[in-house]
Amino acid sequence: MYEVARELPAYAGGLVLSELEVLRTLTGDPERPYTVVLGGSKVSDKLAVIEALLPKVDRLLIGGGMCFTFLAAQGHGVGSSLLEQDMVGTCERLLAEAGGKLVLPVDVVAADAFSAEANTRTVATTALEEGWMGLDIGPETVAEFSAAIASARTLFWNGPMGVFEMAPFAEGTRGVARAIADADAFSVVGGGDSAAAVRVLGLDEQRFSHISTGGGASLEYLEGRELPGVAVLSEEQ
Repeated sequence: MYEVARELPAYAGGLVLSELEVLRTLTGDPERPYTVVLGGSKVSDKLAVIEALLPKVDRLLIGGGMCFTFLAAQGHGVGSSLLEQDMVGTCERLLAEAGGKLVLPVDVVAADAFSAEANTRTVATTALEEGWMGLDIGPETVAEFSAAIASARTLFWNGPMGVFEMAPFAEGTRGVARAIADADAFSVVGGGDSAAAVRVLGLDEQRFSHISTGGGASLEYLEGRELPGVAVLSEEQ
């Protein structure tokens, strides 16, 4: 396991200096294979980081609510799952540009209501029916994602794989997080939701090389935005 990054008491645009060094590793010349795992609710929230990272990674694994807009772009029905209809065309373009790098779930845990007490079933992503919504990636997807993660030498994870705050929909995030923790790789957890998932699911934070404290700033850096504090530091160096 790679050494856990040590944070320094200095900040640059919301990022501690050691975190800035970590992010520069991800955007510079990371050891390959380089795999990124993205989750969360909306494609629109992650579009800039997807477009920035896609040319640089070997695999980009998509989970969470955002996966359903990609699945719709492939022509699949998504039932009552979260869908950004205005982003379907964008997802079609990203899939075409990805050249096989972009990996989507093959099964999901579906529910008949957004509730921990809802009826649930595990179904293929090609078999979601109206009235059912996908709220987590399924076990086959966890296995496929875990295999891709295990072969990586650099990993970046941002966004949960499902509604991990509800027990019936937490196993996807737990399985992916464990795979990242077990990987013989430089592993970076970025963003508040992912860091919260590590804590809520009771995982050992020391098993990850670095857990971001910069929140949105870390994503903005990976998107290629110039952060004022980072620009000042660059001028001083």
